Amino acid sequence: MRNRPTVARTAAVIAAGALMGGLGTAAVAAPEDASPSAEQSKKALVATATDSVTHAENPRVPEGARWTQHYFPSSDGSKTELHADVLLPEKLPKDGKVPTILSVSAYFGHSGETGVEETRSGPSKRFQDFMKGTDLFDKGYAFVMVDSRGFGGSTGCIDLAGPGDQADVKAAIDWSAKQPWSTGAVGMYGKSFDAYTGLLGNNLKNDALKAVVAQEPVWDLYKQLHSYGVPRPNSVQMPTTYNMIATLKQLPDDDQRYRDNAAYEEKHPECLLLNSRGPSIGDPDDRYWSERSPAKNAKGTDTPLFFTQGTTESNTLPVGMEEFLSNHRGSERGWVGPWDHVRGNERTGGKLAMGRDGWFEESLSFFDEHLKGRDPQVHYPNYAVQDNSGKWRAETSWPAADRTVDLALGSGSYVDTGAGSEQIGAGPEAAQKDGRYFVWSRPLEKATRVSGTPKVTMTARGEGNVMVKLYDVDSKGKAVMFDERVSRLDRDRLALDLKSADWTLKAGHRLAVEIGSVQSGDWVDTPSKRRIQISDVRLALPLDDPAKDVATAGDRSPWLDTYLQGYTTNLKPGAATFTVPPARD
Repeated sequence: MRNRPTVARTAAVIAAGALMGGLGTAAVAAPEDASPSAEQSKKALVATATDSVTHAENPRVPEGARWTQHYFPSSDGSKTELHADVLLPEKLPKDGKVPTILSVSAYFGHSGETGVEETRSGPSKRFQDFMKGTDLFDKGYAFVMVDSRGFGGSTGCIDLAGPGDQADVKAAIDWSAKQPWSTGAVGMYGKSFDAYTGLLGNNLKNDALKAVVAQEPVWDLYKQLHSYGVPRPNSVQMPTTYNMIATLKQLPDDDQRYRDNAAYEEKHPECLLLNSRGPSIGDPDDRYWSERSPAKNAKGTDTPLFFTQGTTESNTLPVGMEEFLSNHRGSERGWVGPWDHVRGNERTGGKLAMGRDGWFEESLSFFDEHLKGRDPQVHYPNYAVQDNSGKWRAETSWPAADRTVDLALGSGSYVDTGAGSEQIGAGPEAAQKDGRYFVWSRPLEKATRVSGTPKVTMTARGEGNVMVKLYDVDSKGKAVMFDERVSRLDRDRLALDLKSADWTLKAGHRLAVEIGSVQSGDWVDTPSKRRIQISDVRLALPLDDPAKDVATAGDRSPWLDTYLQGYTTNLKPGAATFTVPPARD
């Protein structure tokens, strides 16, 4: 897979720029001569708690809304003060009440999301696409943006979804529900980091929170940054990026309270140091990680959830997702498919990045149902799922496996040579003997889909790391790697959950399982250079029958072809040692 690292590294560069924000744009520094003219100053008014500002008075305010700013304490008894930008319908009567859509984020600073991009103060533009696309204020909603601690106009040390951030989310829900303009019903909306805080909101079991819409969230922070003791590069990139965001210069026309709060991290450098240390912890059982796992902490929760997840994500990975969905007891709706770190409405090259139209309509319908008690006017499937064929199907739940089969994969060995092992010897055969080995299935008799989270167990003898990959291989040896995970060899019997997948193997194709050294720039690997003995390998494979698919609307995700190009290689098929049975007997 000669070109795979290029795609992976490109994705990593994009991810590092706005790590979990997925902005896709570079930060723009404010020009030195950005002082506004008298006419601009007159128009660009800054809101207070009592003096609202409209679009006509400040163009950064969305049309149809009026903006106010507020401060309130977090709910943990600390001295942390939270800042909120509130957008209400411009024509809301004095005694009018509306439900609230809330987002809690690191990205709502007035000067910009990941860099200083603005010259005049105003509410963040981060979700103005959603506000405009849904006609949100004409439809009778408020939108509240709360800076999580350490960011924007909020004080406190950065906490990256820990107990402090959870206290902030609770305070934000409670505050929003109790405002005089609020009906008391709150929904949460976000993408990436602020989708992560939406999952935290679900886990609070707060009666005021009626629904969560989460696009490409983090389901489990440890699994996002590490895999069984092996770190990803973003375990370093992420805290560095958020330290930078927390210390962004804010704008001179913001009120003094906002600017004082925004300088908190600069006055408390210990906050930045603690944030840098946290994500580097390599022990998955450490309390730091258990506190930051929405998946583990979702047991018994029932807030209605509408989410999206790219199965070929290069940023917020599909890890911990199935655990969360298994623990969650509320109603669920989801879009799942082969796209990258994008929003439901986002376009790339003029095409919808996920391939499915109607994100705003479906999101608003979801909020209308759960915040206003309105019956949906359109029937949407619980799950709309796209697999590697590019076709969409409707499912009542996900994963949609008909059965899970337990496959015995035997034994083997490899040398833990590291990322350069593909170049050892004269060609792929030598690489297989040295840095990795393969186990091959017989050709499939009928099309079968892997739907869910494959699990691998093995006994390992030796010191180093192991990587497991799954390939979809056609009759000519053209192979697409569609799942992978790595582990440190810190115990004799290993149990690895791979990434959640939804991938159809055509009739006549073979499943190849690679076991060997870490051969990817996606991991921070320290190879031992020693031979590793592997025995008693078993693969638990969740299988679904594509013959029963019910089609739903949607086109092929443009990212799918990019993924196929970057993750396709040629393999020399080996002797078959196991059979992938049909999804249904």
